[in-house]
Amino acid sequence: MPRSRRLMQQLRSDDGSASLEFITTGVLLLVPLVYLVVAVASIQGAALAVEGAARQAARVYVQAPSSEEADDRTTRAVRFALADYGMRTADAQVTVSCSPQPDACLTRNGSVTVTVRVSAPLPLVPDVLAMRSAASVPMQASATQKVSRFWNAG
Repeated sequence: MPRSRRLMQQLRSDDGSASLEFITTGVLLLVPLVYLVVAVASIQGAALAVEGAARQAARVYVQAPSSEEADDRTTRAVRFALADYGMRTADAQVTVSCSPQPDACLTRNGSVTVTVRVSAPLPLVPDVLAMRSAASVPMQASATQKVSRFWNAG
């Protein structure tokens, strides 16, 4: 058998291409899997941030000496809690509701519920053409705290 013919047969054979196919297929499957893990971690972090922000905001609200001070403390608590998780605080929506008197939150034995809403952006989505809002997951958490029966008793 001539040397050139033997060389052509070796070049046409499938020997040794399995590792190349494995690496190519592995990379093609690994990239979406890694993105999925990063996206789920980002969403979980946002869920923890929103829940922590709502809980802390409700706590500081019921401990405030006045309604104006309570609103200020609530805003700061939400801002700090979201910033701890690296979330943008400007987009957070905070709602405070009270019972049994919706007009007067800080009443003895009353309940204060703080709801925090944030859109968690998905990672690696560019800010092109305002797609950031479409590529986000809305998160919401609520926390309720009871006003002390000794509030403003002094």
